[in-house]
Amino acid sequence: MNKKAEKYYRWIHALIPVQFVLAFLALLGYGFVFKSGTAAIAILTLLLMLLNRQLRAKEAIPLIFAFVFSIFGDWFLSHRYGESIRFVYGVLCFFFAHVGFLWYALLRGKVRWKFTAILITAYLLFYLLMLYPNFTDKTTMFAVLAYLIISVVSMGAAVGIRANRISRLTFAVGIGLLLFSDTIIGLREFVGYTSLSKLILPTYYLSHISITYSILSRNMLHMAK
Repeated sequence: MNKKAEKYYRWIHALIPVQFVLAFLALLGYGFVFKSGTAAIAILTLLLMLLNRQLRAKEAIPLIFAFVFSIFGDWFLSHRYGESIRFVYGVLCFFFAHVGFLWYALLRGKVRWKFTAILITAYLLFYLLMLYPNFTDKTTMFAVLAYLIISVVSMGAAVGIRANRISRLTFAVGIGLLLFSDTIIGLREFVGYTSLSKLILPTYYLSHISITYSILSRNMLHMAK
């Protein structure tokens, strides 16, 4: 990497603190523009890396796809106004977001099936014993099940990604935080357990930041050489 490209790359890193600021403002209740900020900055980071040839288009596209659908999903969940169908639309959008993350992970590695089998067994038990008895309509029931499956497979692919240690760890942590946030949503929406609800948004925003940092950190080894 030449000096000009290296300087440009380091400037892109300054977008990570911007994500933290936007997440903080969103937690203070400053509106949807700020709530979508971490995903929007992630998209901007990817576009800048793509423009500077630090990321291939075939890898940038699934990630941009994932973050765009994250914004759509967040909008539906933030603007339900008592309409249950908007919850389903939100789940569907986040399903496609996970498709994007899974797509990227498979370009960089493979699904760790043993880990995935253990995790999906645990989550299917969670679904059957805690969520299923509380569903009131089949659309929501199948939407949540489909989302649960894609989330777990996405997590299994995240731990199987090939990259430097920091990039691998932060990507897996990012997907794990997203899965954790969604688990709390499930408990709140269908079980009525609200004690952990305050963690939903912080972990969701941190997942975006962690994934963004993972993509940036892929080039660290090349810069050090």
